[in-house]
Amino acid sequence: MTRTVLVTGAAGGIGSAVAARFARAGDRVLLTDLPGPRLAACADELGAPSFGADLRSAPACAGVVAWAVATGGGLDVLVNIAGVWREGPTEDTSEADFDLVMGVNFKSLYFLSAAAIPHLRARRGLIVNLSSDAGVQGNTGAALYCASKGAVSLFTKALALELAGDVRVVAVCPGDVKTPMLEFQAEHYGGGDPAAYYAKLLSGYPQGAKARFIEADEVASLIEYLSRPEAAPITGALLSIDFGYSAGK
Repeated sequence: MTRTVLVTGAAGGIGSAVAARFARAGDRVLLTDLPGPRLAACADELGAPSFGADLRSAPACAGVVAWAVATGGGLDVLVNIAGVWREGPTEDTSEADFDLVMGVNFKSLYFLSAAAIPHLRARRGLIVNLSSDAGVQGNTGAALYCASKGAVSLFTKALALELAGDVRVVAVCPGDVKTPMLEFQAEHYGGGDPAAYYAKLLSGYPQGAKARFIEADEVASLIEYLSRPEAAPITGALLSIDFGYSAGK
């Protein structure tokens, strides 16, 4: 039976790579992100249905899930990828940035999962949440982002226990991934020197001079693997994919 897979943040670097991975595996892939040309281009490239939405409200999340179930005839896998980055001192955090980061990174994921649970239960399905190395450790200058991803990590564990036997719930925790979001970080927070920003990030990895950024498709490969029958025992886990960055923290 062809599975139906809903991918959020599908116009982004990791989201589009995840969607492509599931499409190559023969799954029916449904895409959601903010409406616009990037989502349209991803949908055209994969020949996949898309639904443009701002997911920072429970009704919007319920609407996307209802669309996915109606379009795909059910739901087997929900992959929560949508995310945004802000950094800087906590005392300088605006309420608008707080609401944006928590809304996109955690609130949308929570209410998408909540809306999807009945449909995933019917298929003994899977939820994969994108957390981060910042969801398992503190990162200097990124308290808001860490708070949002820490929420994702503990929500994953709690929901996995709640749904045990019916739906598996797993979080994937990447380090720095070569995506447009990483470019955004370097351009906006690099002090006018993106190369130095990248170099500082890479200096934290144990590979030293051999350090490199993770490729989006490497994260997508892990996520697609988690949907396979051989991954059935994996639930409630926070799976690091970060070149060991968080291993010694």
